[in-house]
Amino acid sequence: MAQKLTHFNEQGRAHMVDVGAKPVTARQSLAGGEILVSPEVLEKIRAGTMKKGDVLAVAQVAGIMAAKRTWELIPMCHPLPLTKIDISFRLVDSPSRVEILATVACGGVTGVEMEALTAVSATALTIYDMCKAVQKDMRIQNIRLLKKSGGKSGDYAVEEAYGEGNIRQHQ
Repeated sequence: MAQKLTHFNEQGRAHMVDVGAKPVTARQSLAGGEILVSPEVLEKIRAGTMKKGDVLAVAQVAGIMAAKRTWELIPMCHPLPLTKIDISFRLVDSPSRVEILATVACGGVTGVEMEALTAVSATALTIYDMCKAVQKDMRIQNIRLLKKSGGKSGDYAVEEAYGEGNIRQHQ
């Protein structure tokens, strides 16, 4: 028997799923990603000497803002009462990169995976924007969900993404 697609109505047209009857539960998601940069760019980020300003501070605010507006960017996402958004970084020398983690939480009727992934994406894009005058071939990669908790589908974790120790260092 074919599985019914949840985001399409009886006419086969896209619609946002009605989650009004679902119970409110605590939900949290952790997403990660990285941007590969040159040693020169990494040092400028670390020293705070990039011409556009404090790269990590601006990128952190961009990630927070993006998580809050995910429902406006991604079709069929619901506006959610987010209770926590945290963006953290780890600067790694070899290979030169900025690792990004985003934790998003809410008490709601649907998960916050998309909000965490959007936060990481916007954070990485902001780092790229602020550093592109020095390096154009930076590479954004490995954006993925690392953990989630709450909701009907339960908990999920991918520890090998950064390794358990590295995830703890970020938090």
